[in-house]
Amino acid sequence: MEIKYRIGIMPGPWPPGRDGGGFLWTLCDFLEESGIDSLWLSDRLSSPAPVPEVMTTLAAVAARTSRLKFGPSVIVLPYRTPVVAAKEMATIDWLSRGRLFPAVGVGVELPREFEASGVPFKERGRHADEILQIFKTLWTSDHPTFNGTFFRFDDVGFQPKPVQKPHPPIWVGGNSPAAFRRVVTYGDGWHATFLATDALRTSLDQLRKAADAAKRSFDTIELSMRVGTKGPIKDSRQAIIDQLADYKKLGLTHVMLDIRRDSLTEMLEALDVVTSEIRRRAPRASR
Repeated sequence: MEIKYRIGIMPGPWPPGRDGGGFLWTLCDFLEESGIDSLWLSDRLSSPAPVPEVMTTLAAVAARTSRLKFGPSVIVLPYRTPVVAAKEMATIDWLSRGRLFPAVGVGVELPREFEASGVPFKERGRHADEILQIFKTLWTSDHPTFNGTFFRFDDVGFQPKPVQKPHPPIWVGGNSPAAFRRVVTYGDGWHATFLATDALRTSLDQLRKAADAAKRSFDTIELSMRVGTKGPIKDSRQAIIDQLADYKKLGLTHVMLDIRRDSLTEMLEALDVVTSEIRRRAPRASR
């Protein structure tokens, strides 16, 4: 069966001061009535521009909307205590009746952010592996117990469970052998970022080899991509549509267009082109 691409957007910048909240409500109301599938927000602990805390903001999005799906792109796993993060995400999925897509990653080399979060940068991957196991345990088990290197708990009560069963789909970001191993071991999908067609093809070959090594069917892995857009989007709309067609041939069904711009006016113009033209003319996907 052929389906339309599921197209999401990542907005920005956030207006400073009190206007930031107003922008979120305007954006949510607009997207709720549009054909856009999902809203994605970045996860940063420190930034020169306003970047709201992602889980708090997603809870606000859940309350403001009833159709729109949403998620972090990506939530940096080592920044958070896993039981608290699992509780936050389960609650958001429960309150939104199953609209959370938790894309996750281990973060990039931002020493100040890792220092502030109390996690050594070189151990972030091992932390992330345990955190993903903890998420699944807490979200699915009636008597969650875990005994790892970094985290331990015994028969903790954990309610509410997420609405999505067996749990919200975990999309794992990254483009390295360790990331591909994490995808096939713990993930429901792969969340790529800013890859051209040839680079995406190479990465998909590596991901397929990792799936084969883990004896996992490649067809069970959802494929998503965060797609960059630059400059006036009205001048590049055909190129973006053509790019989506190339991605379709490689099996992607989820694309998130990054429409962050230097000014709010430019971002809103980009959003208008995405909703009025690119979404309507996007190719059909085969998975």
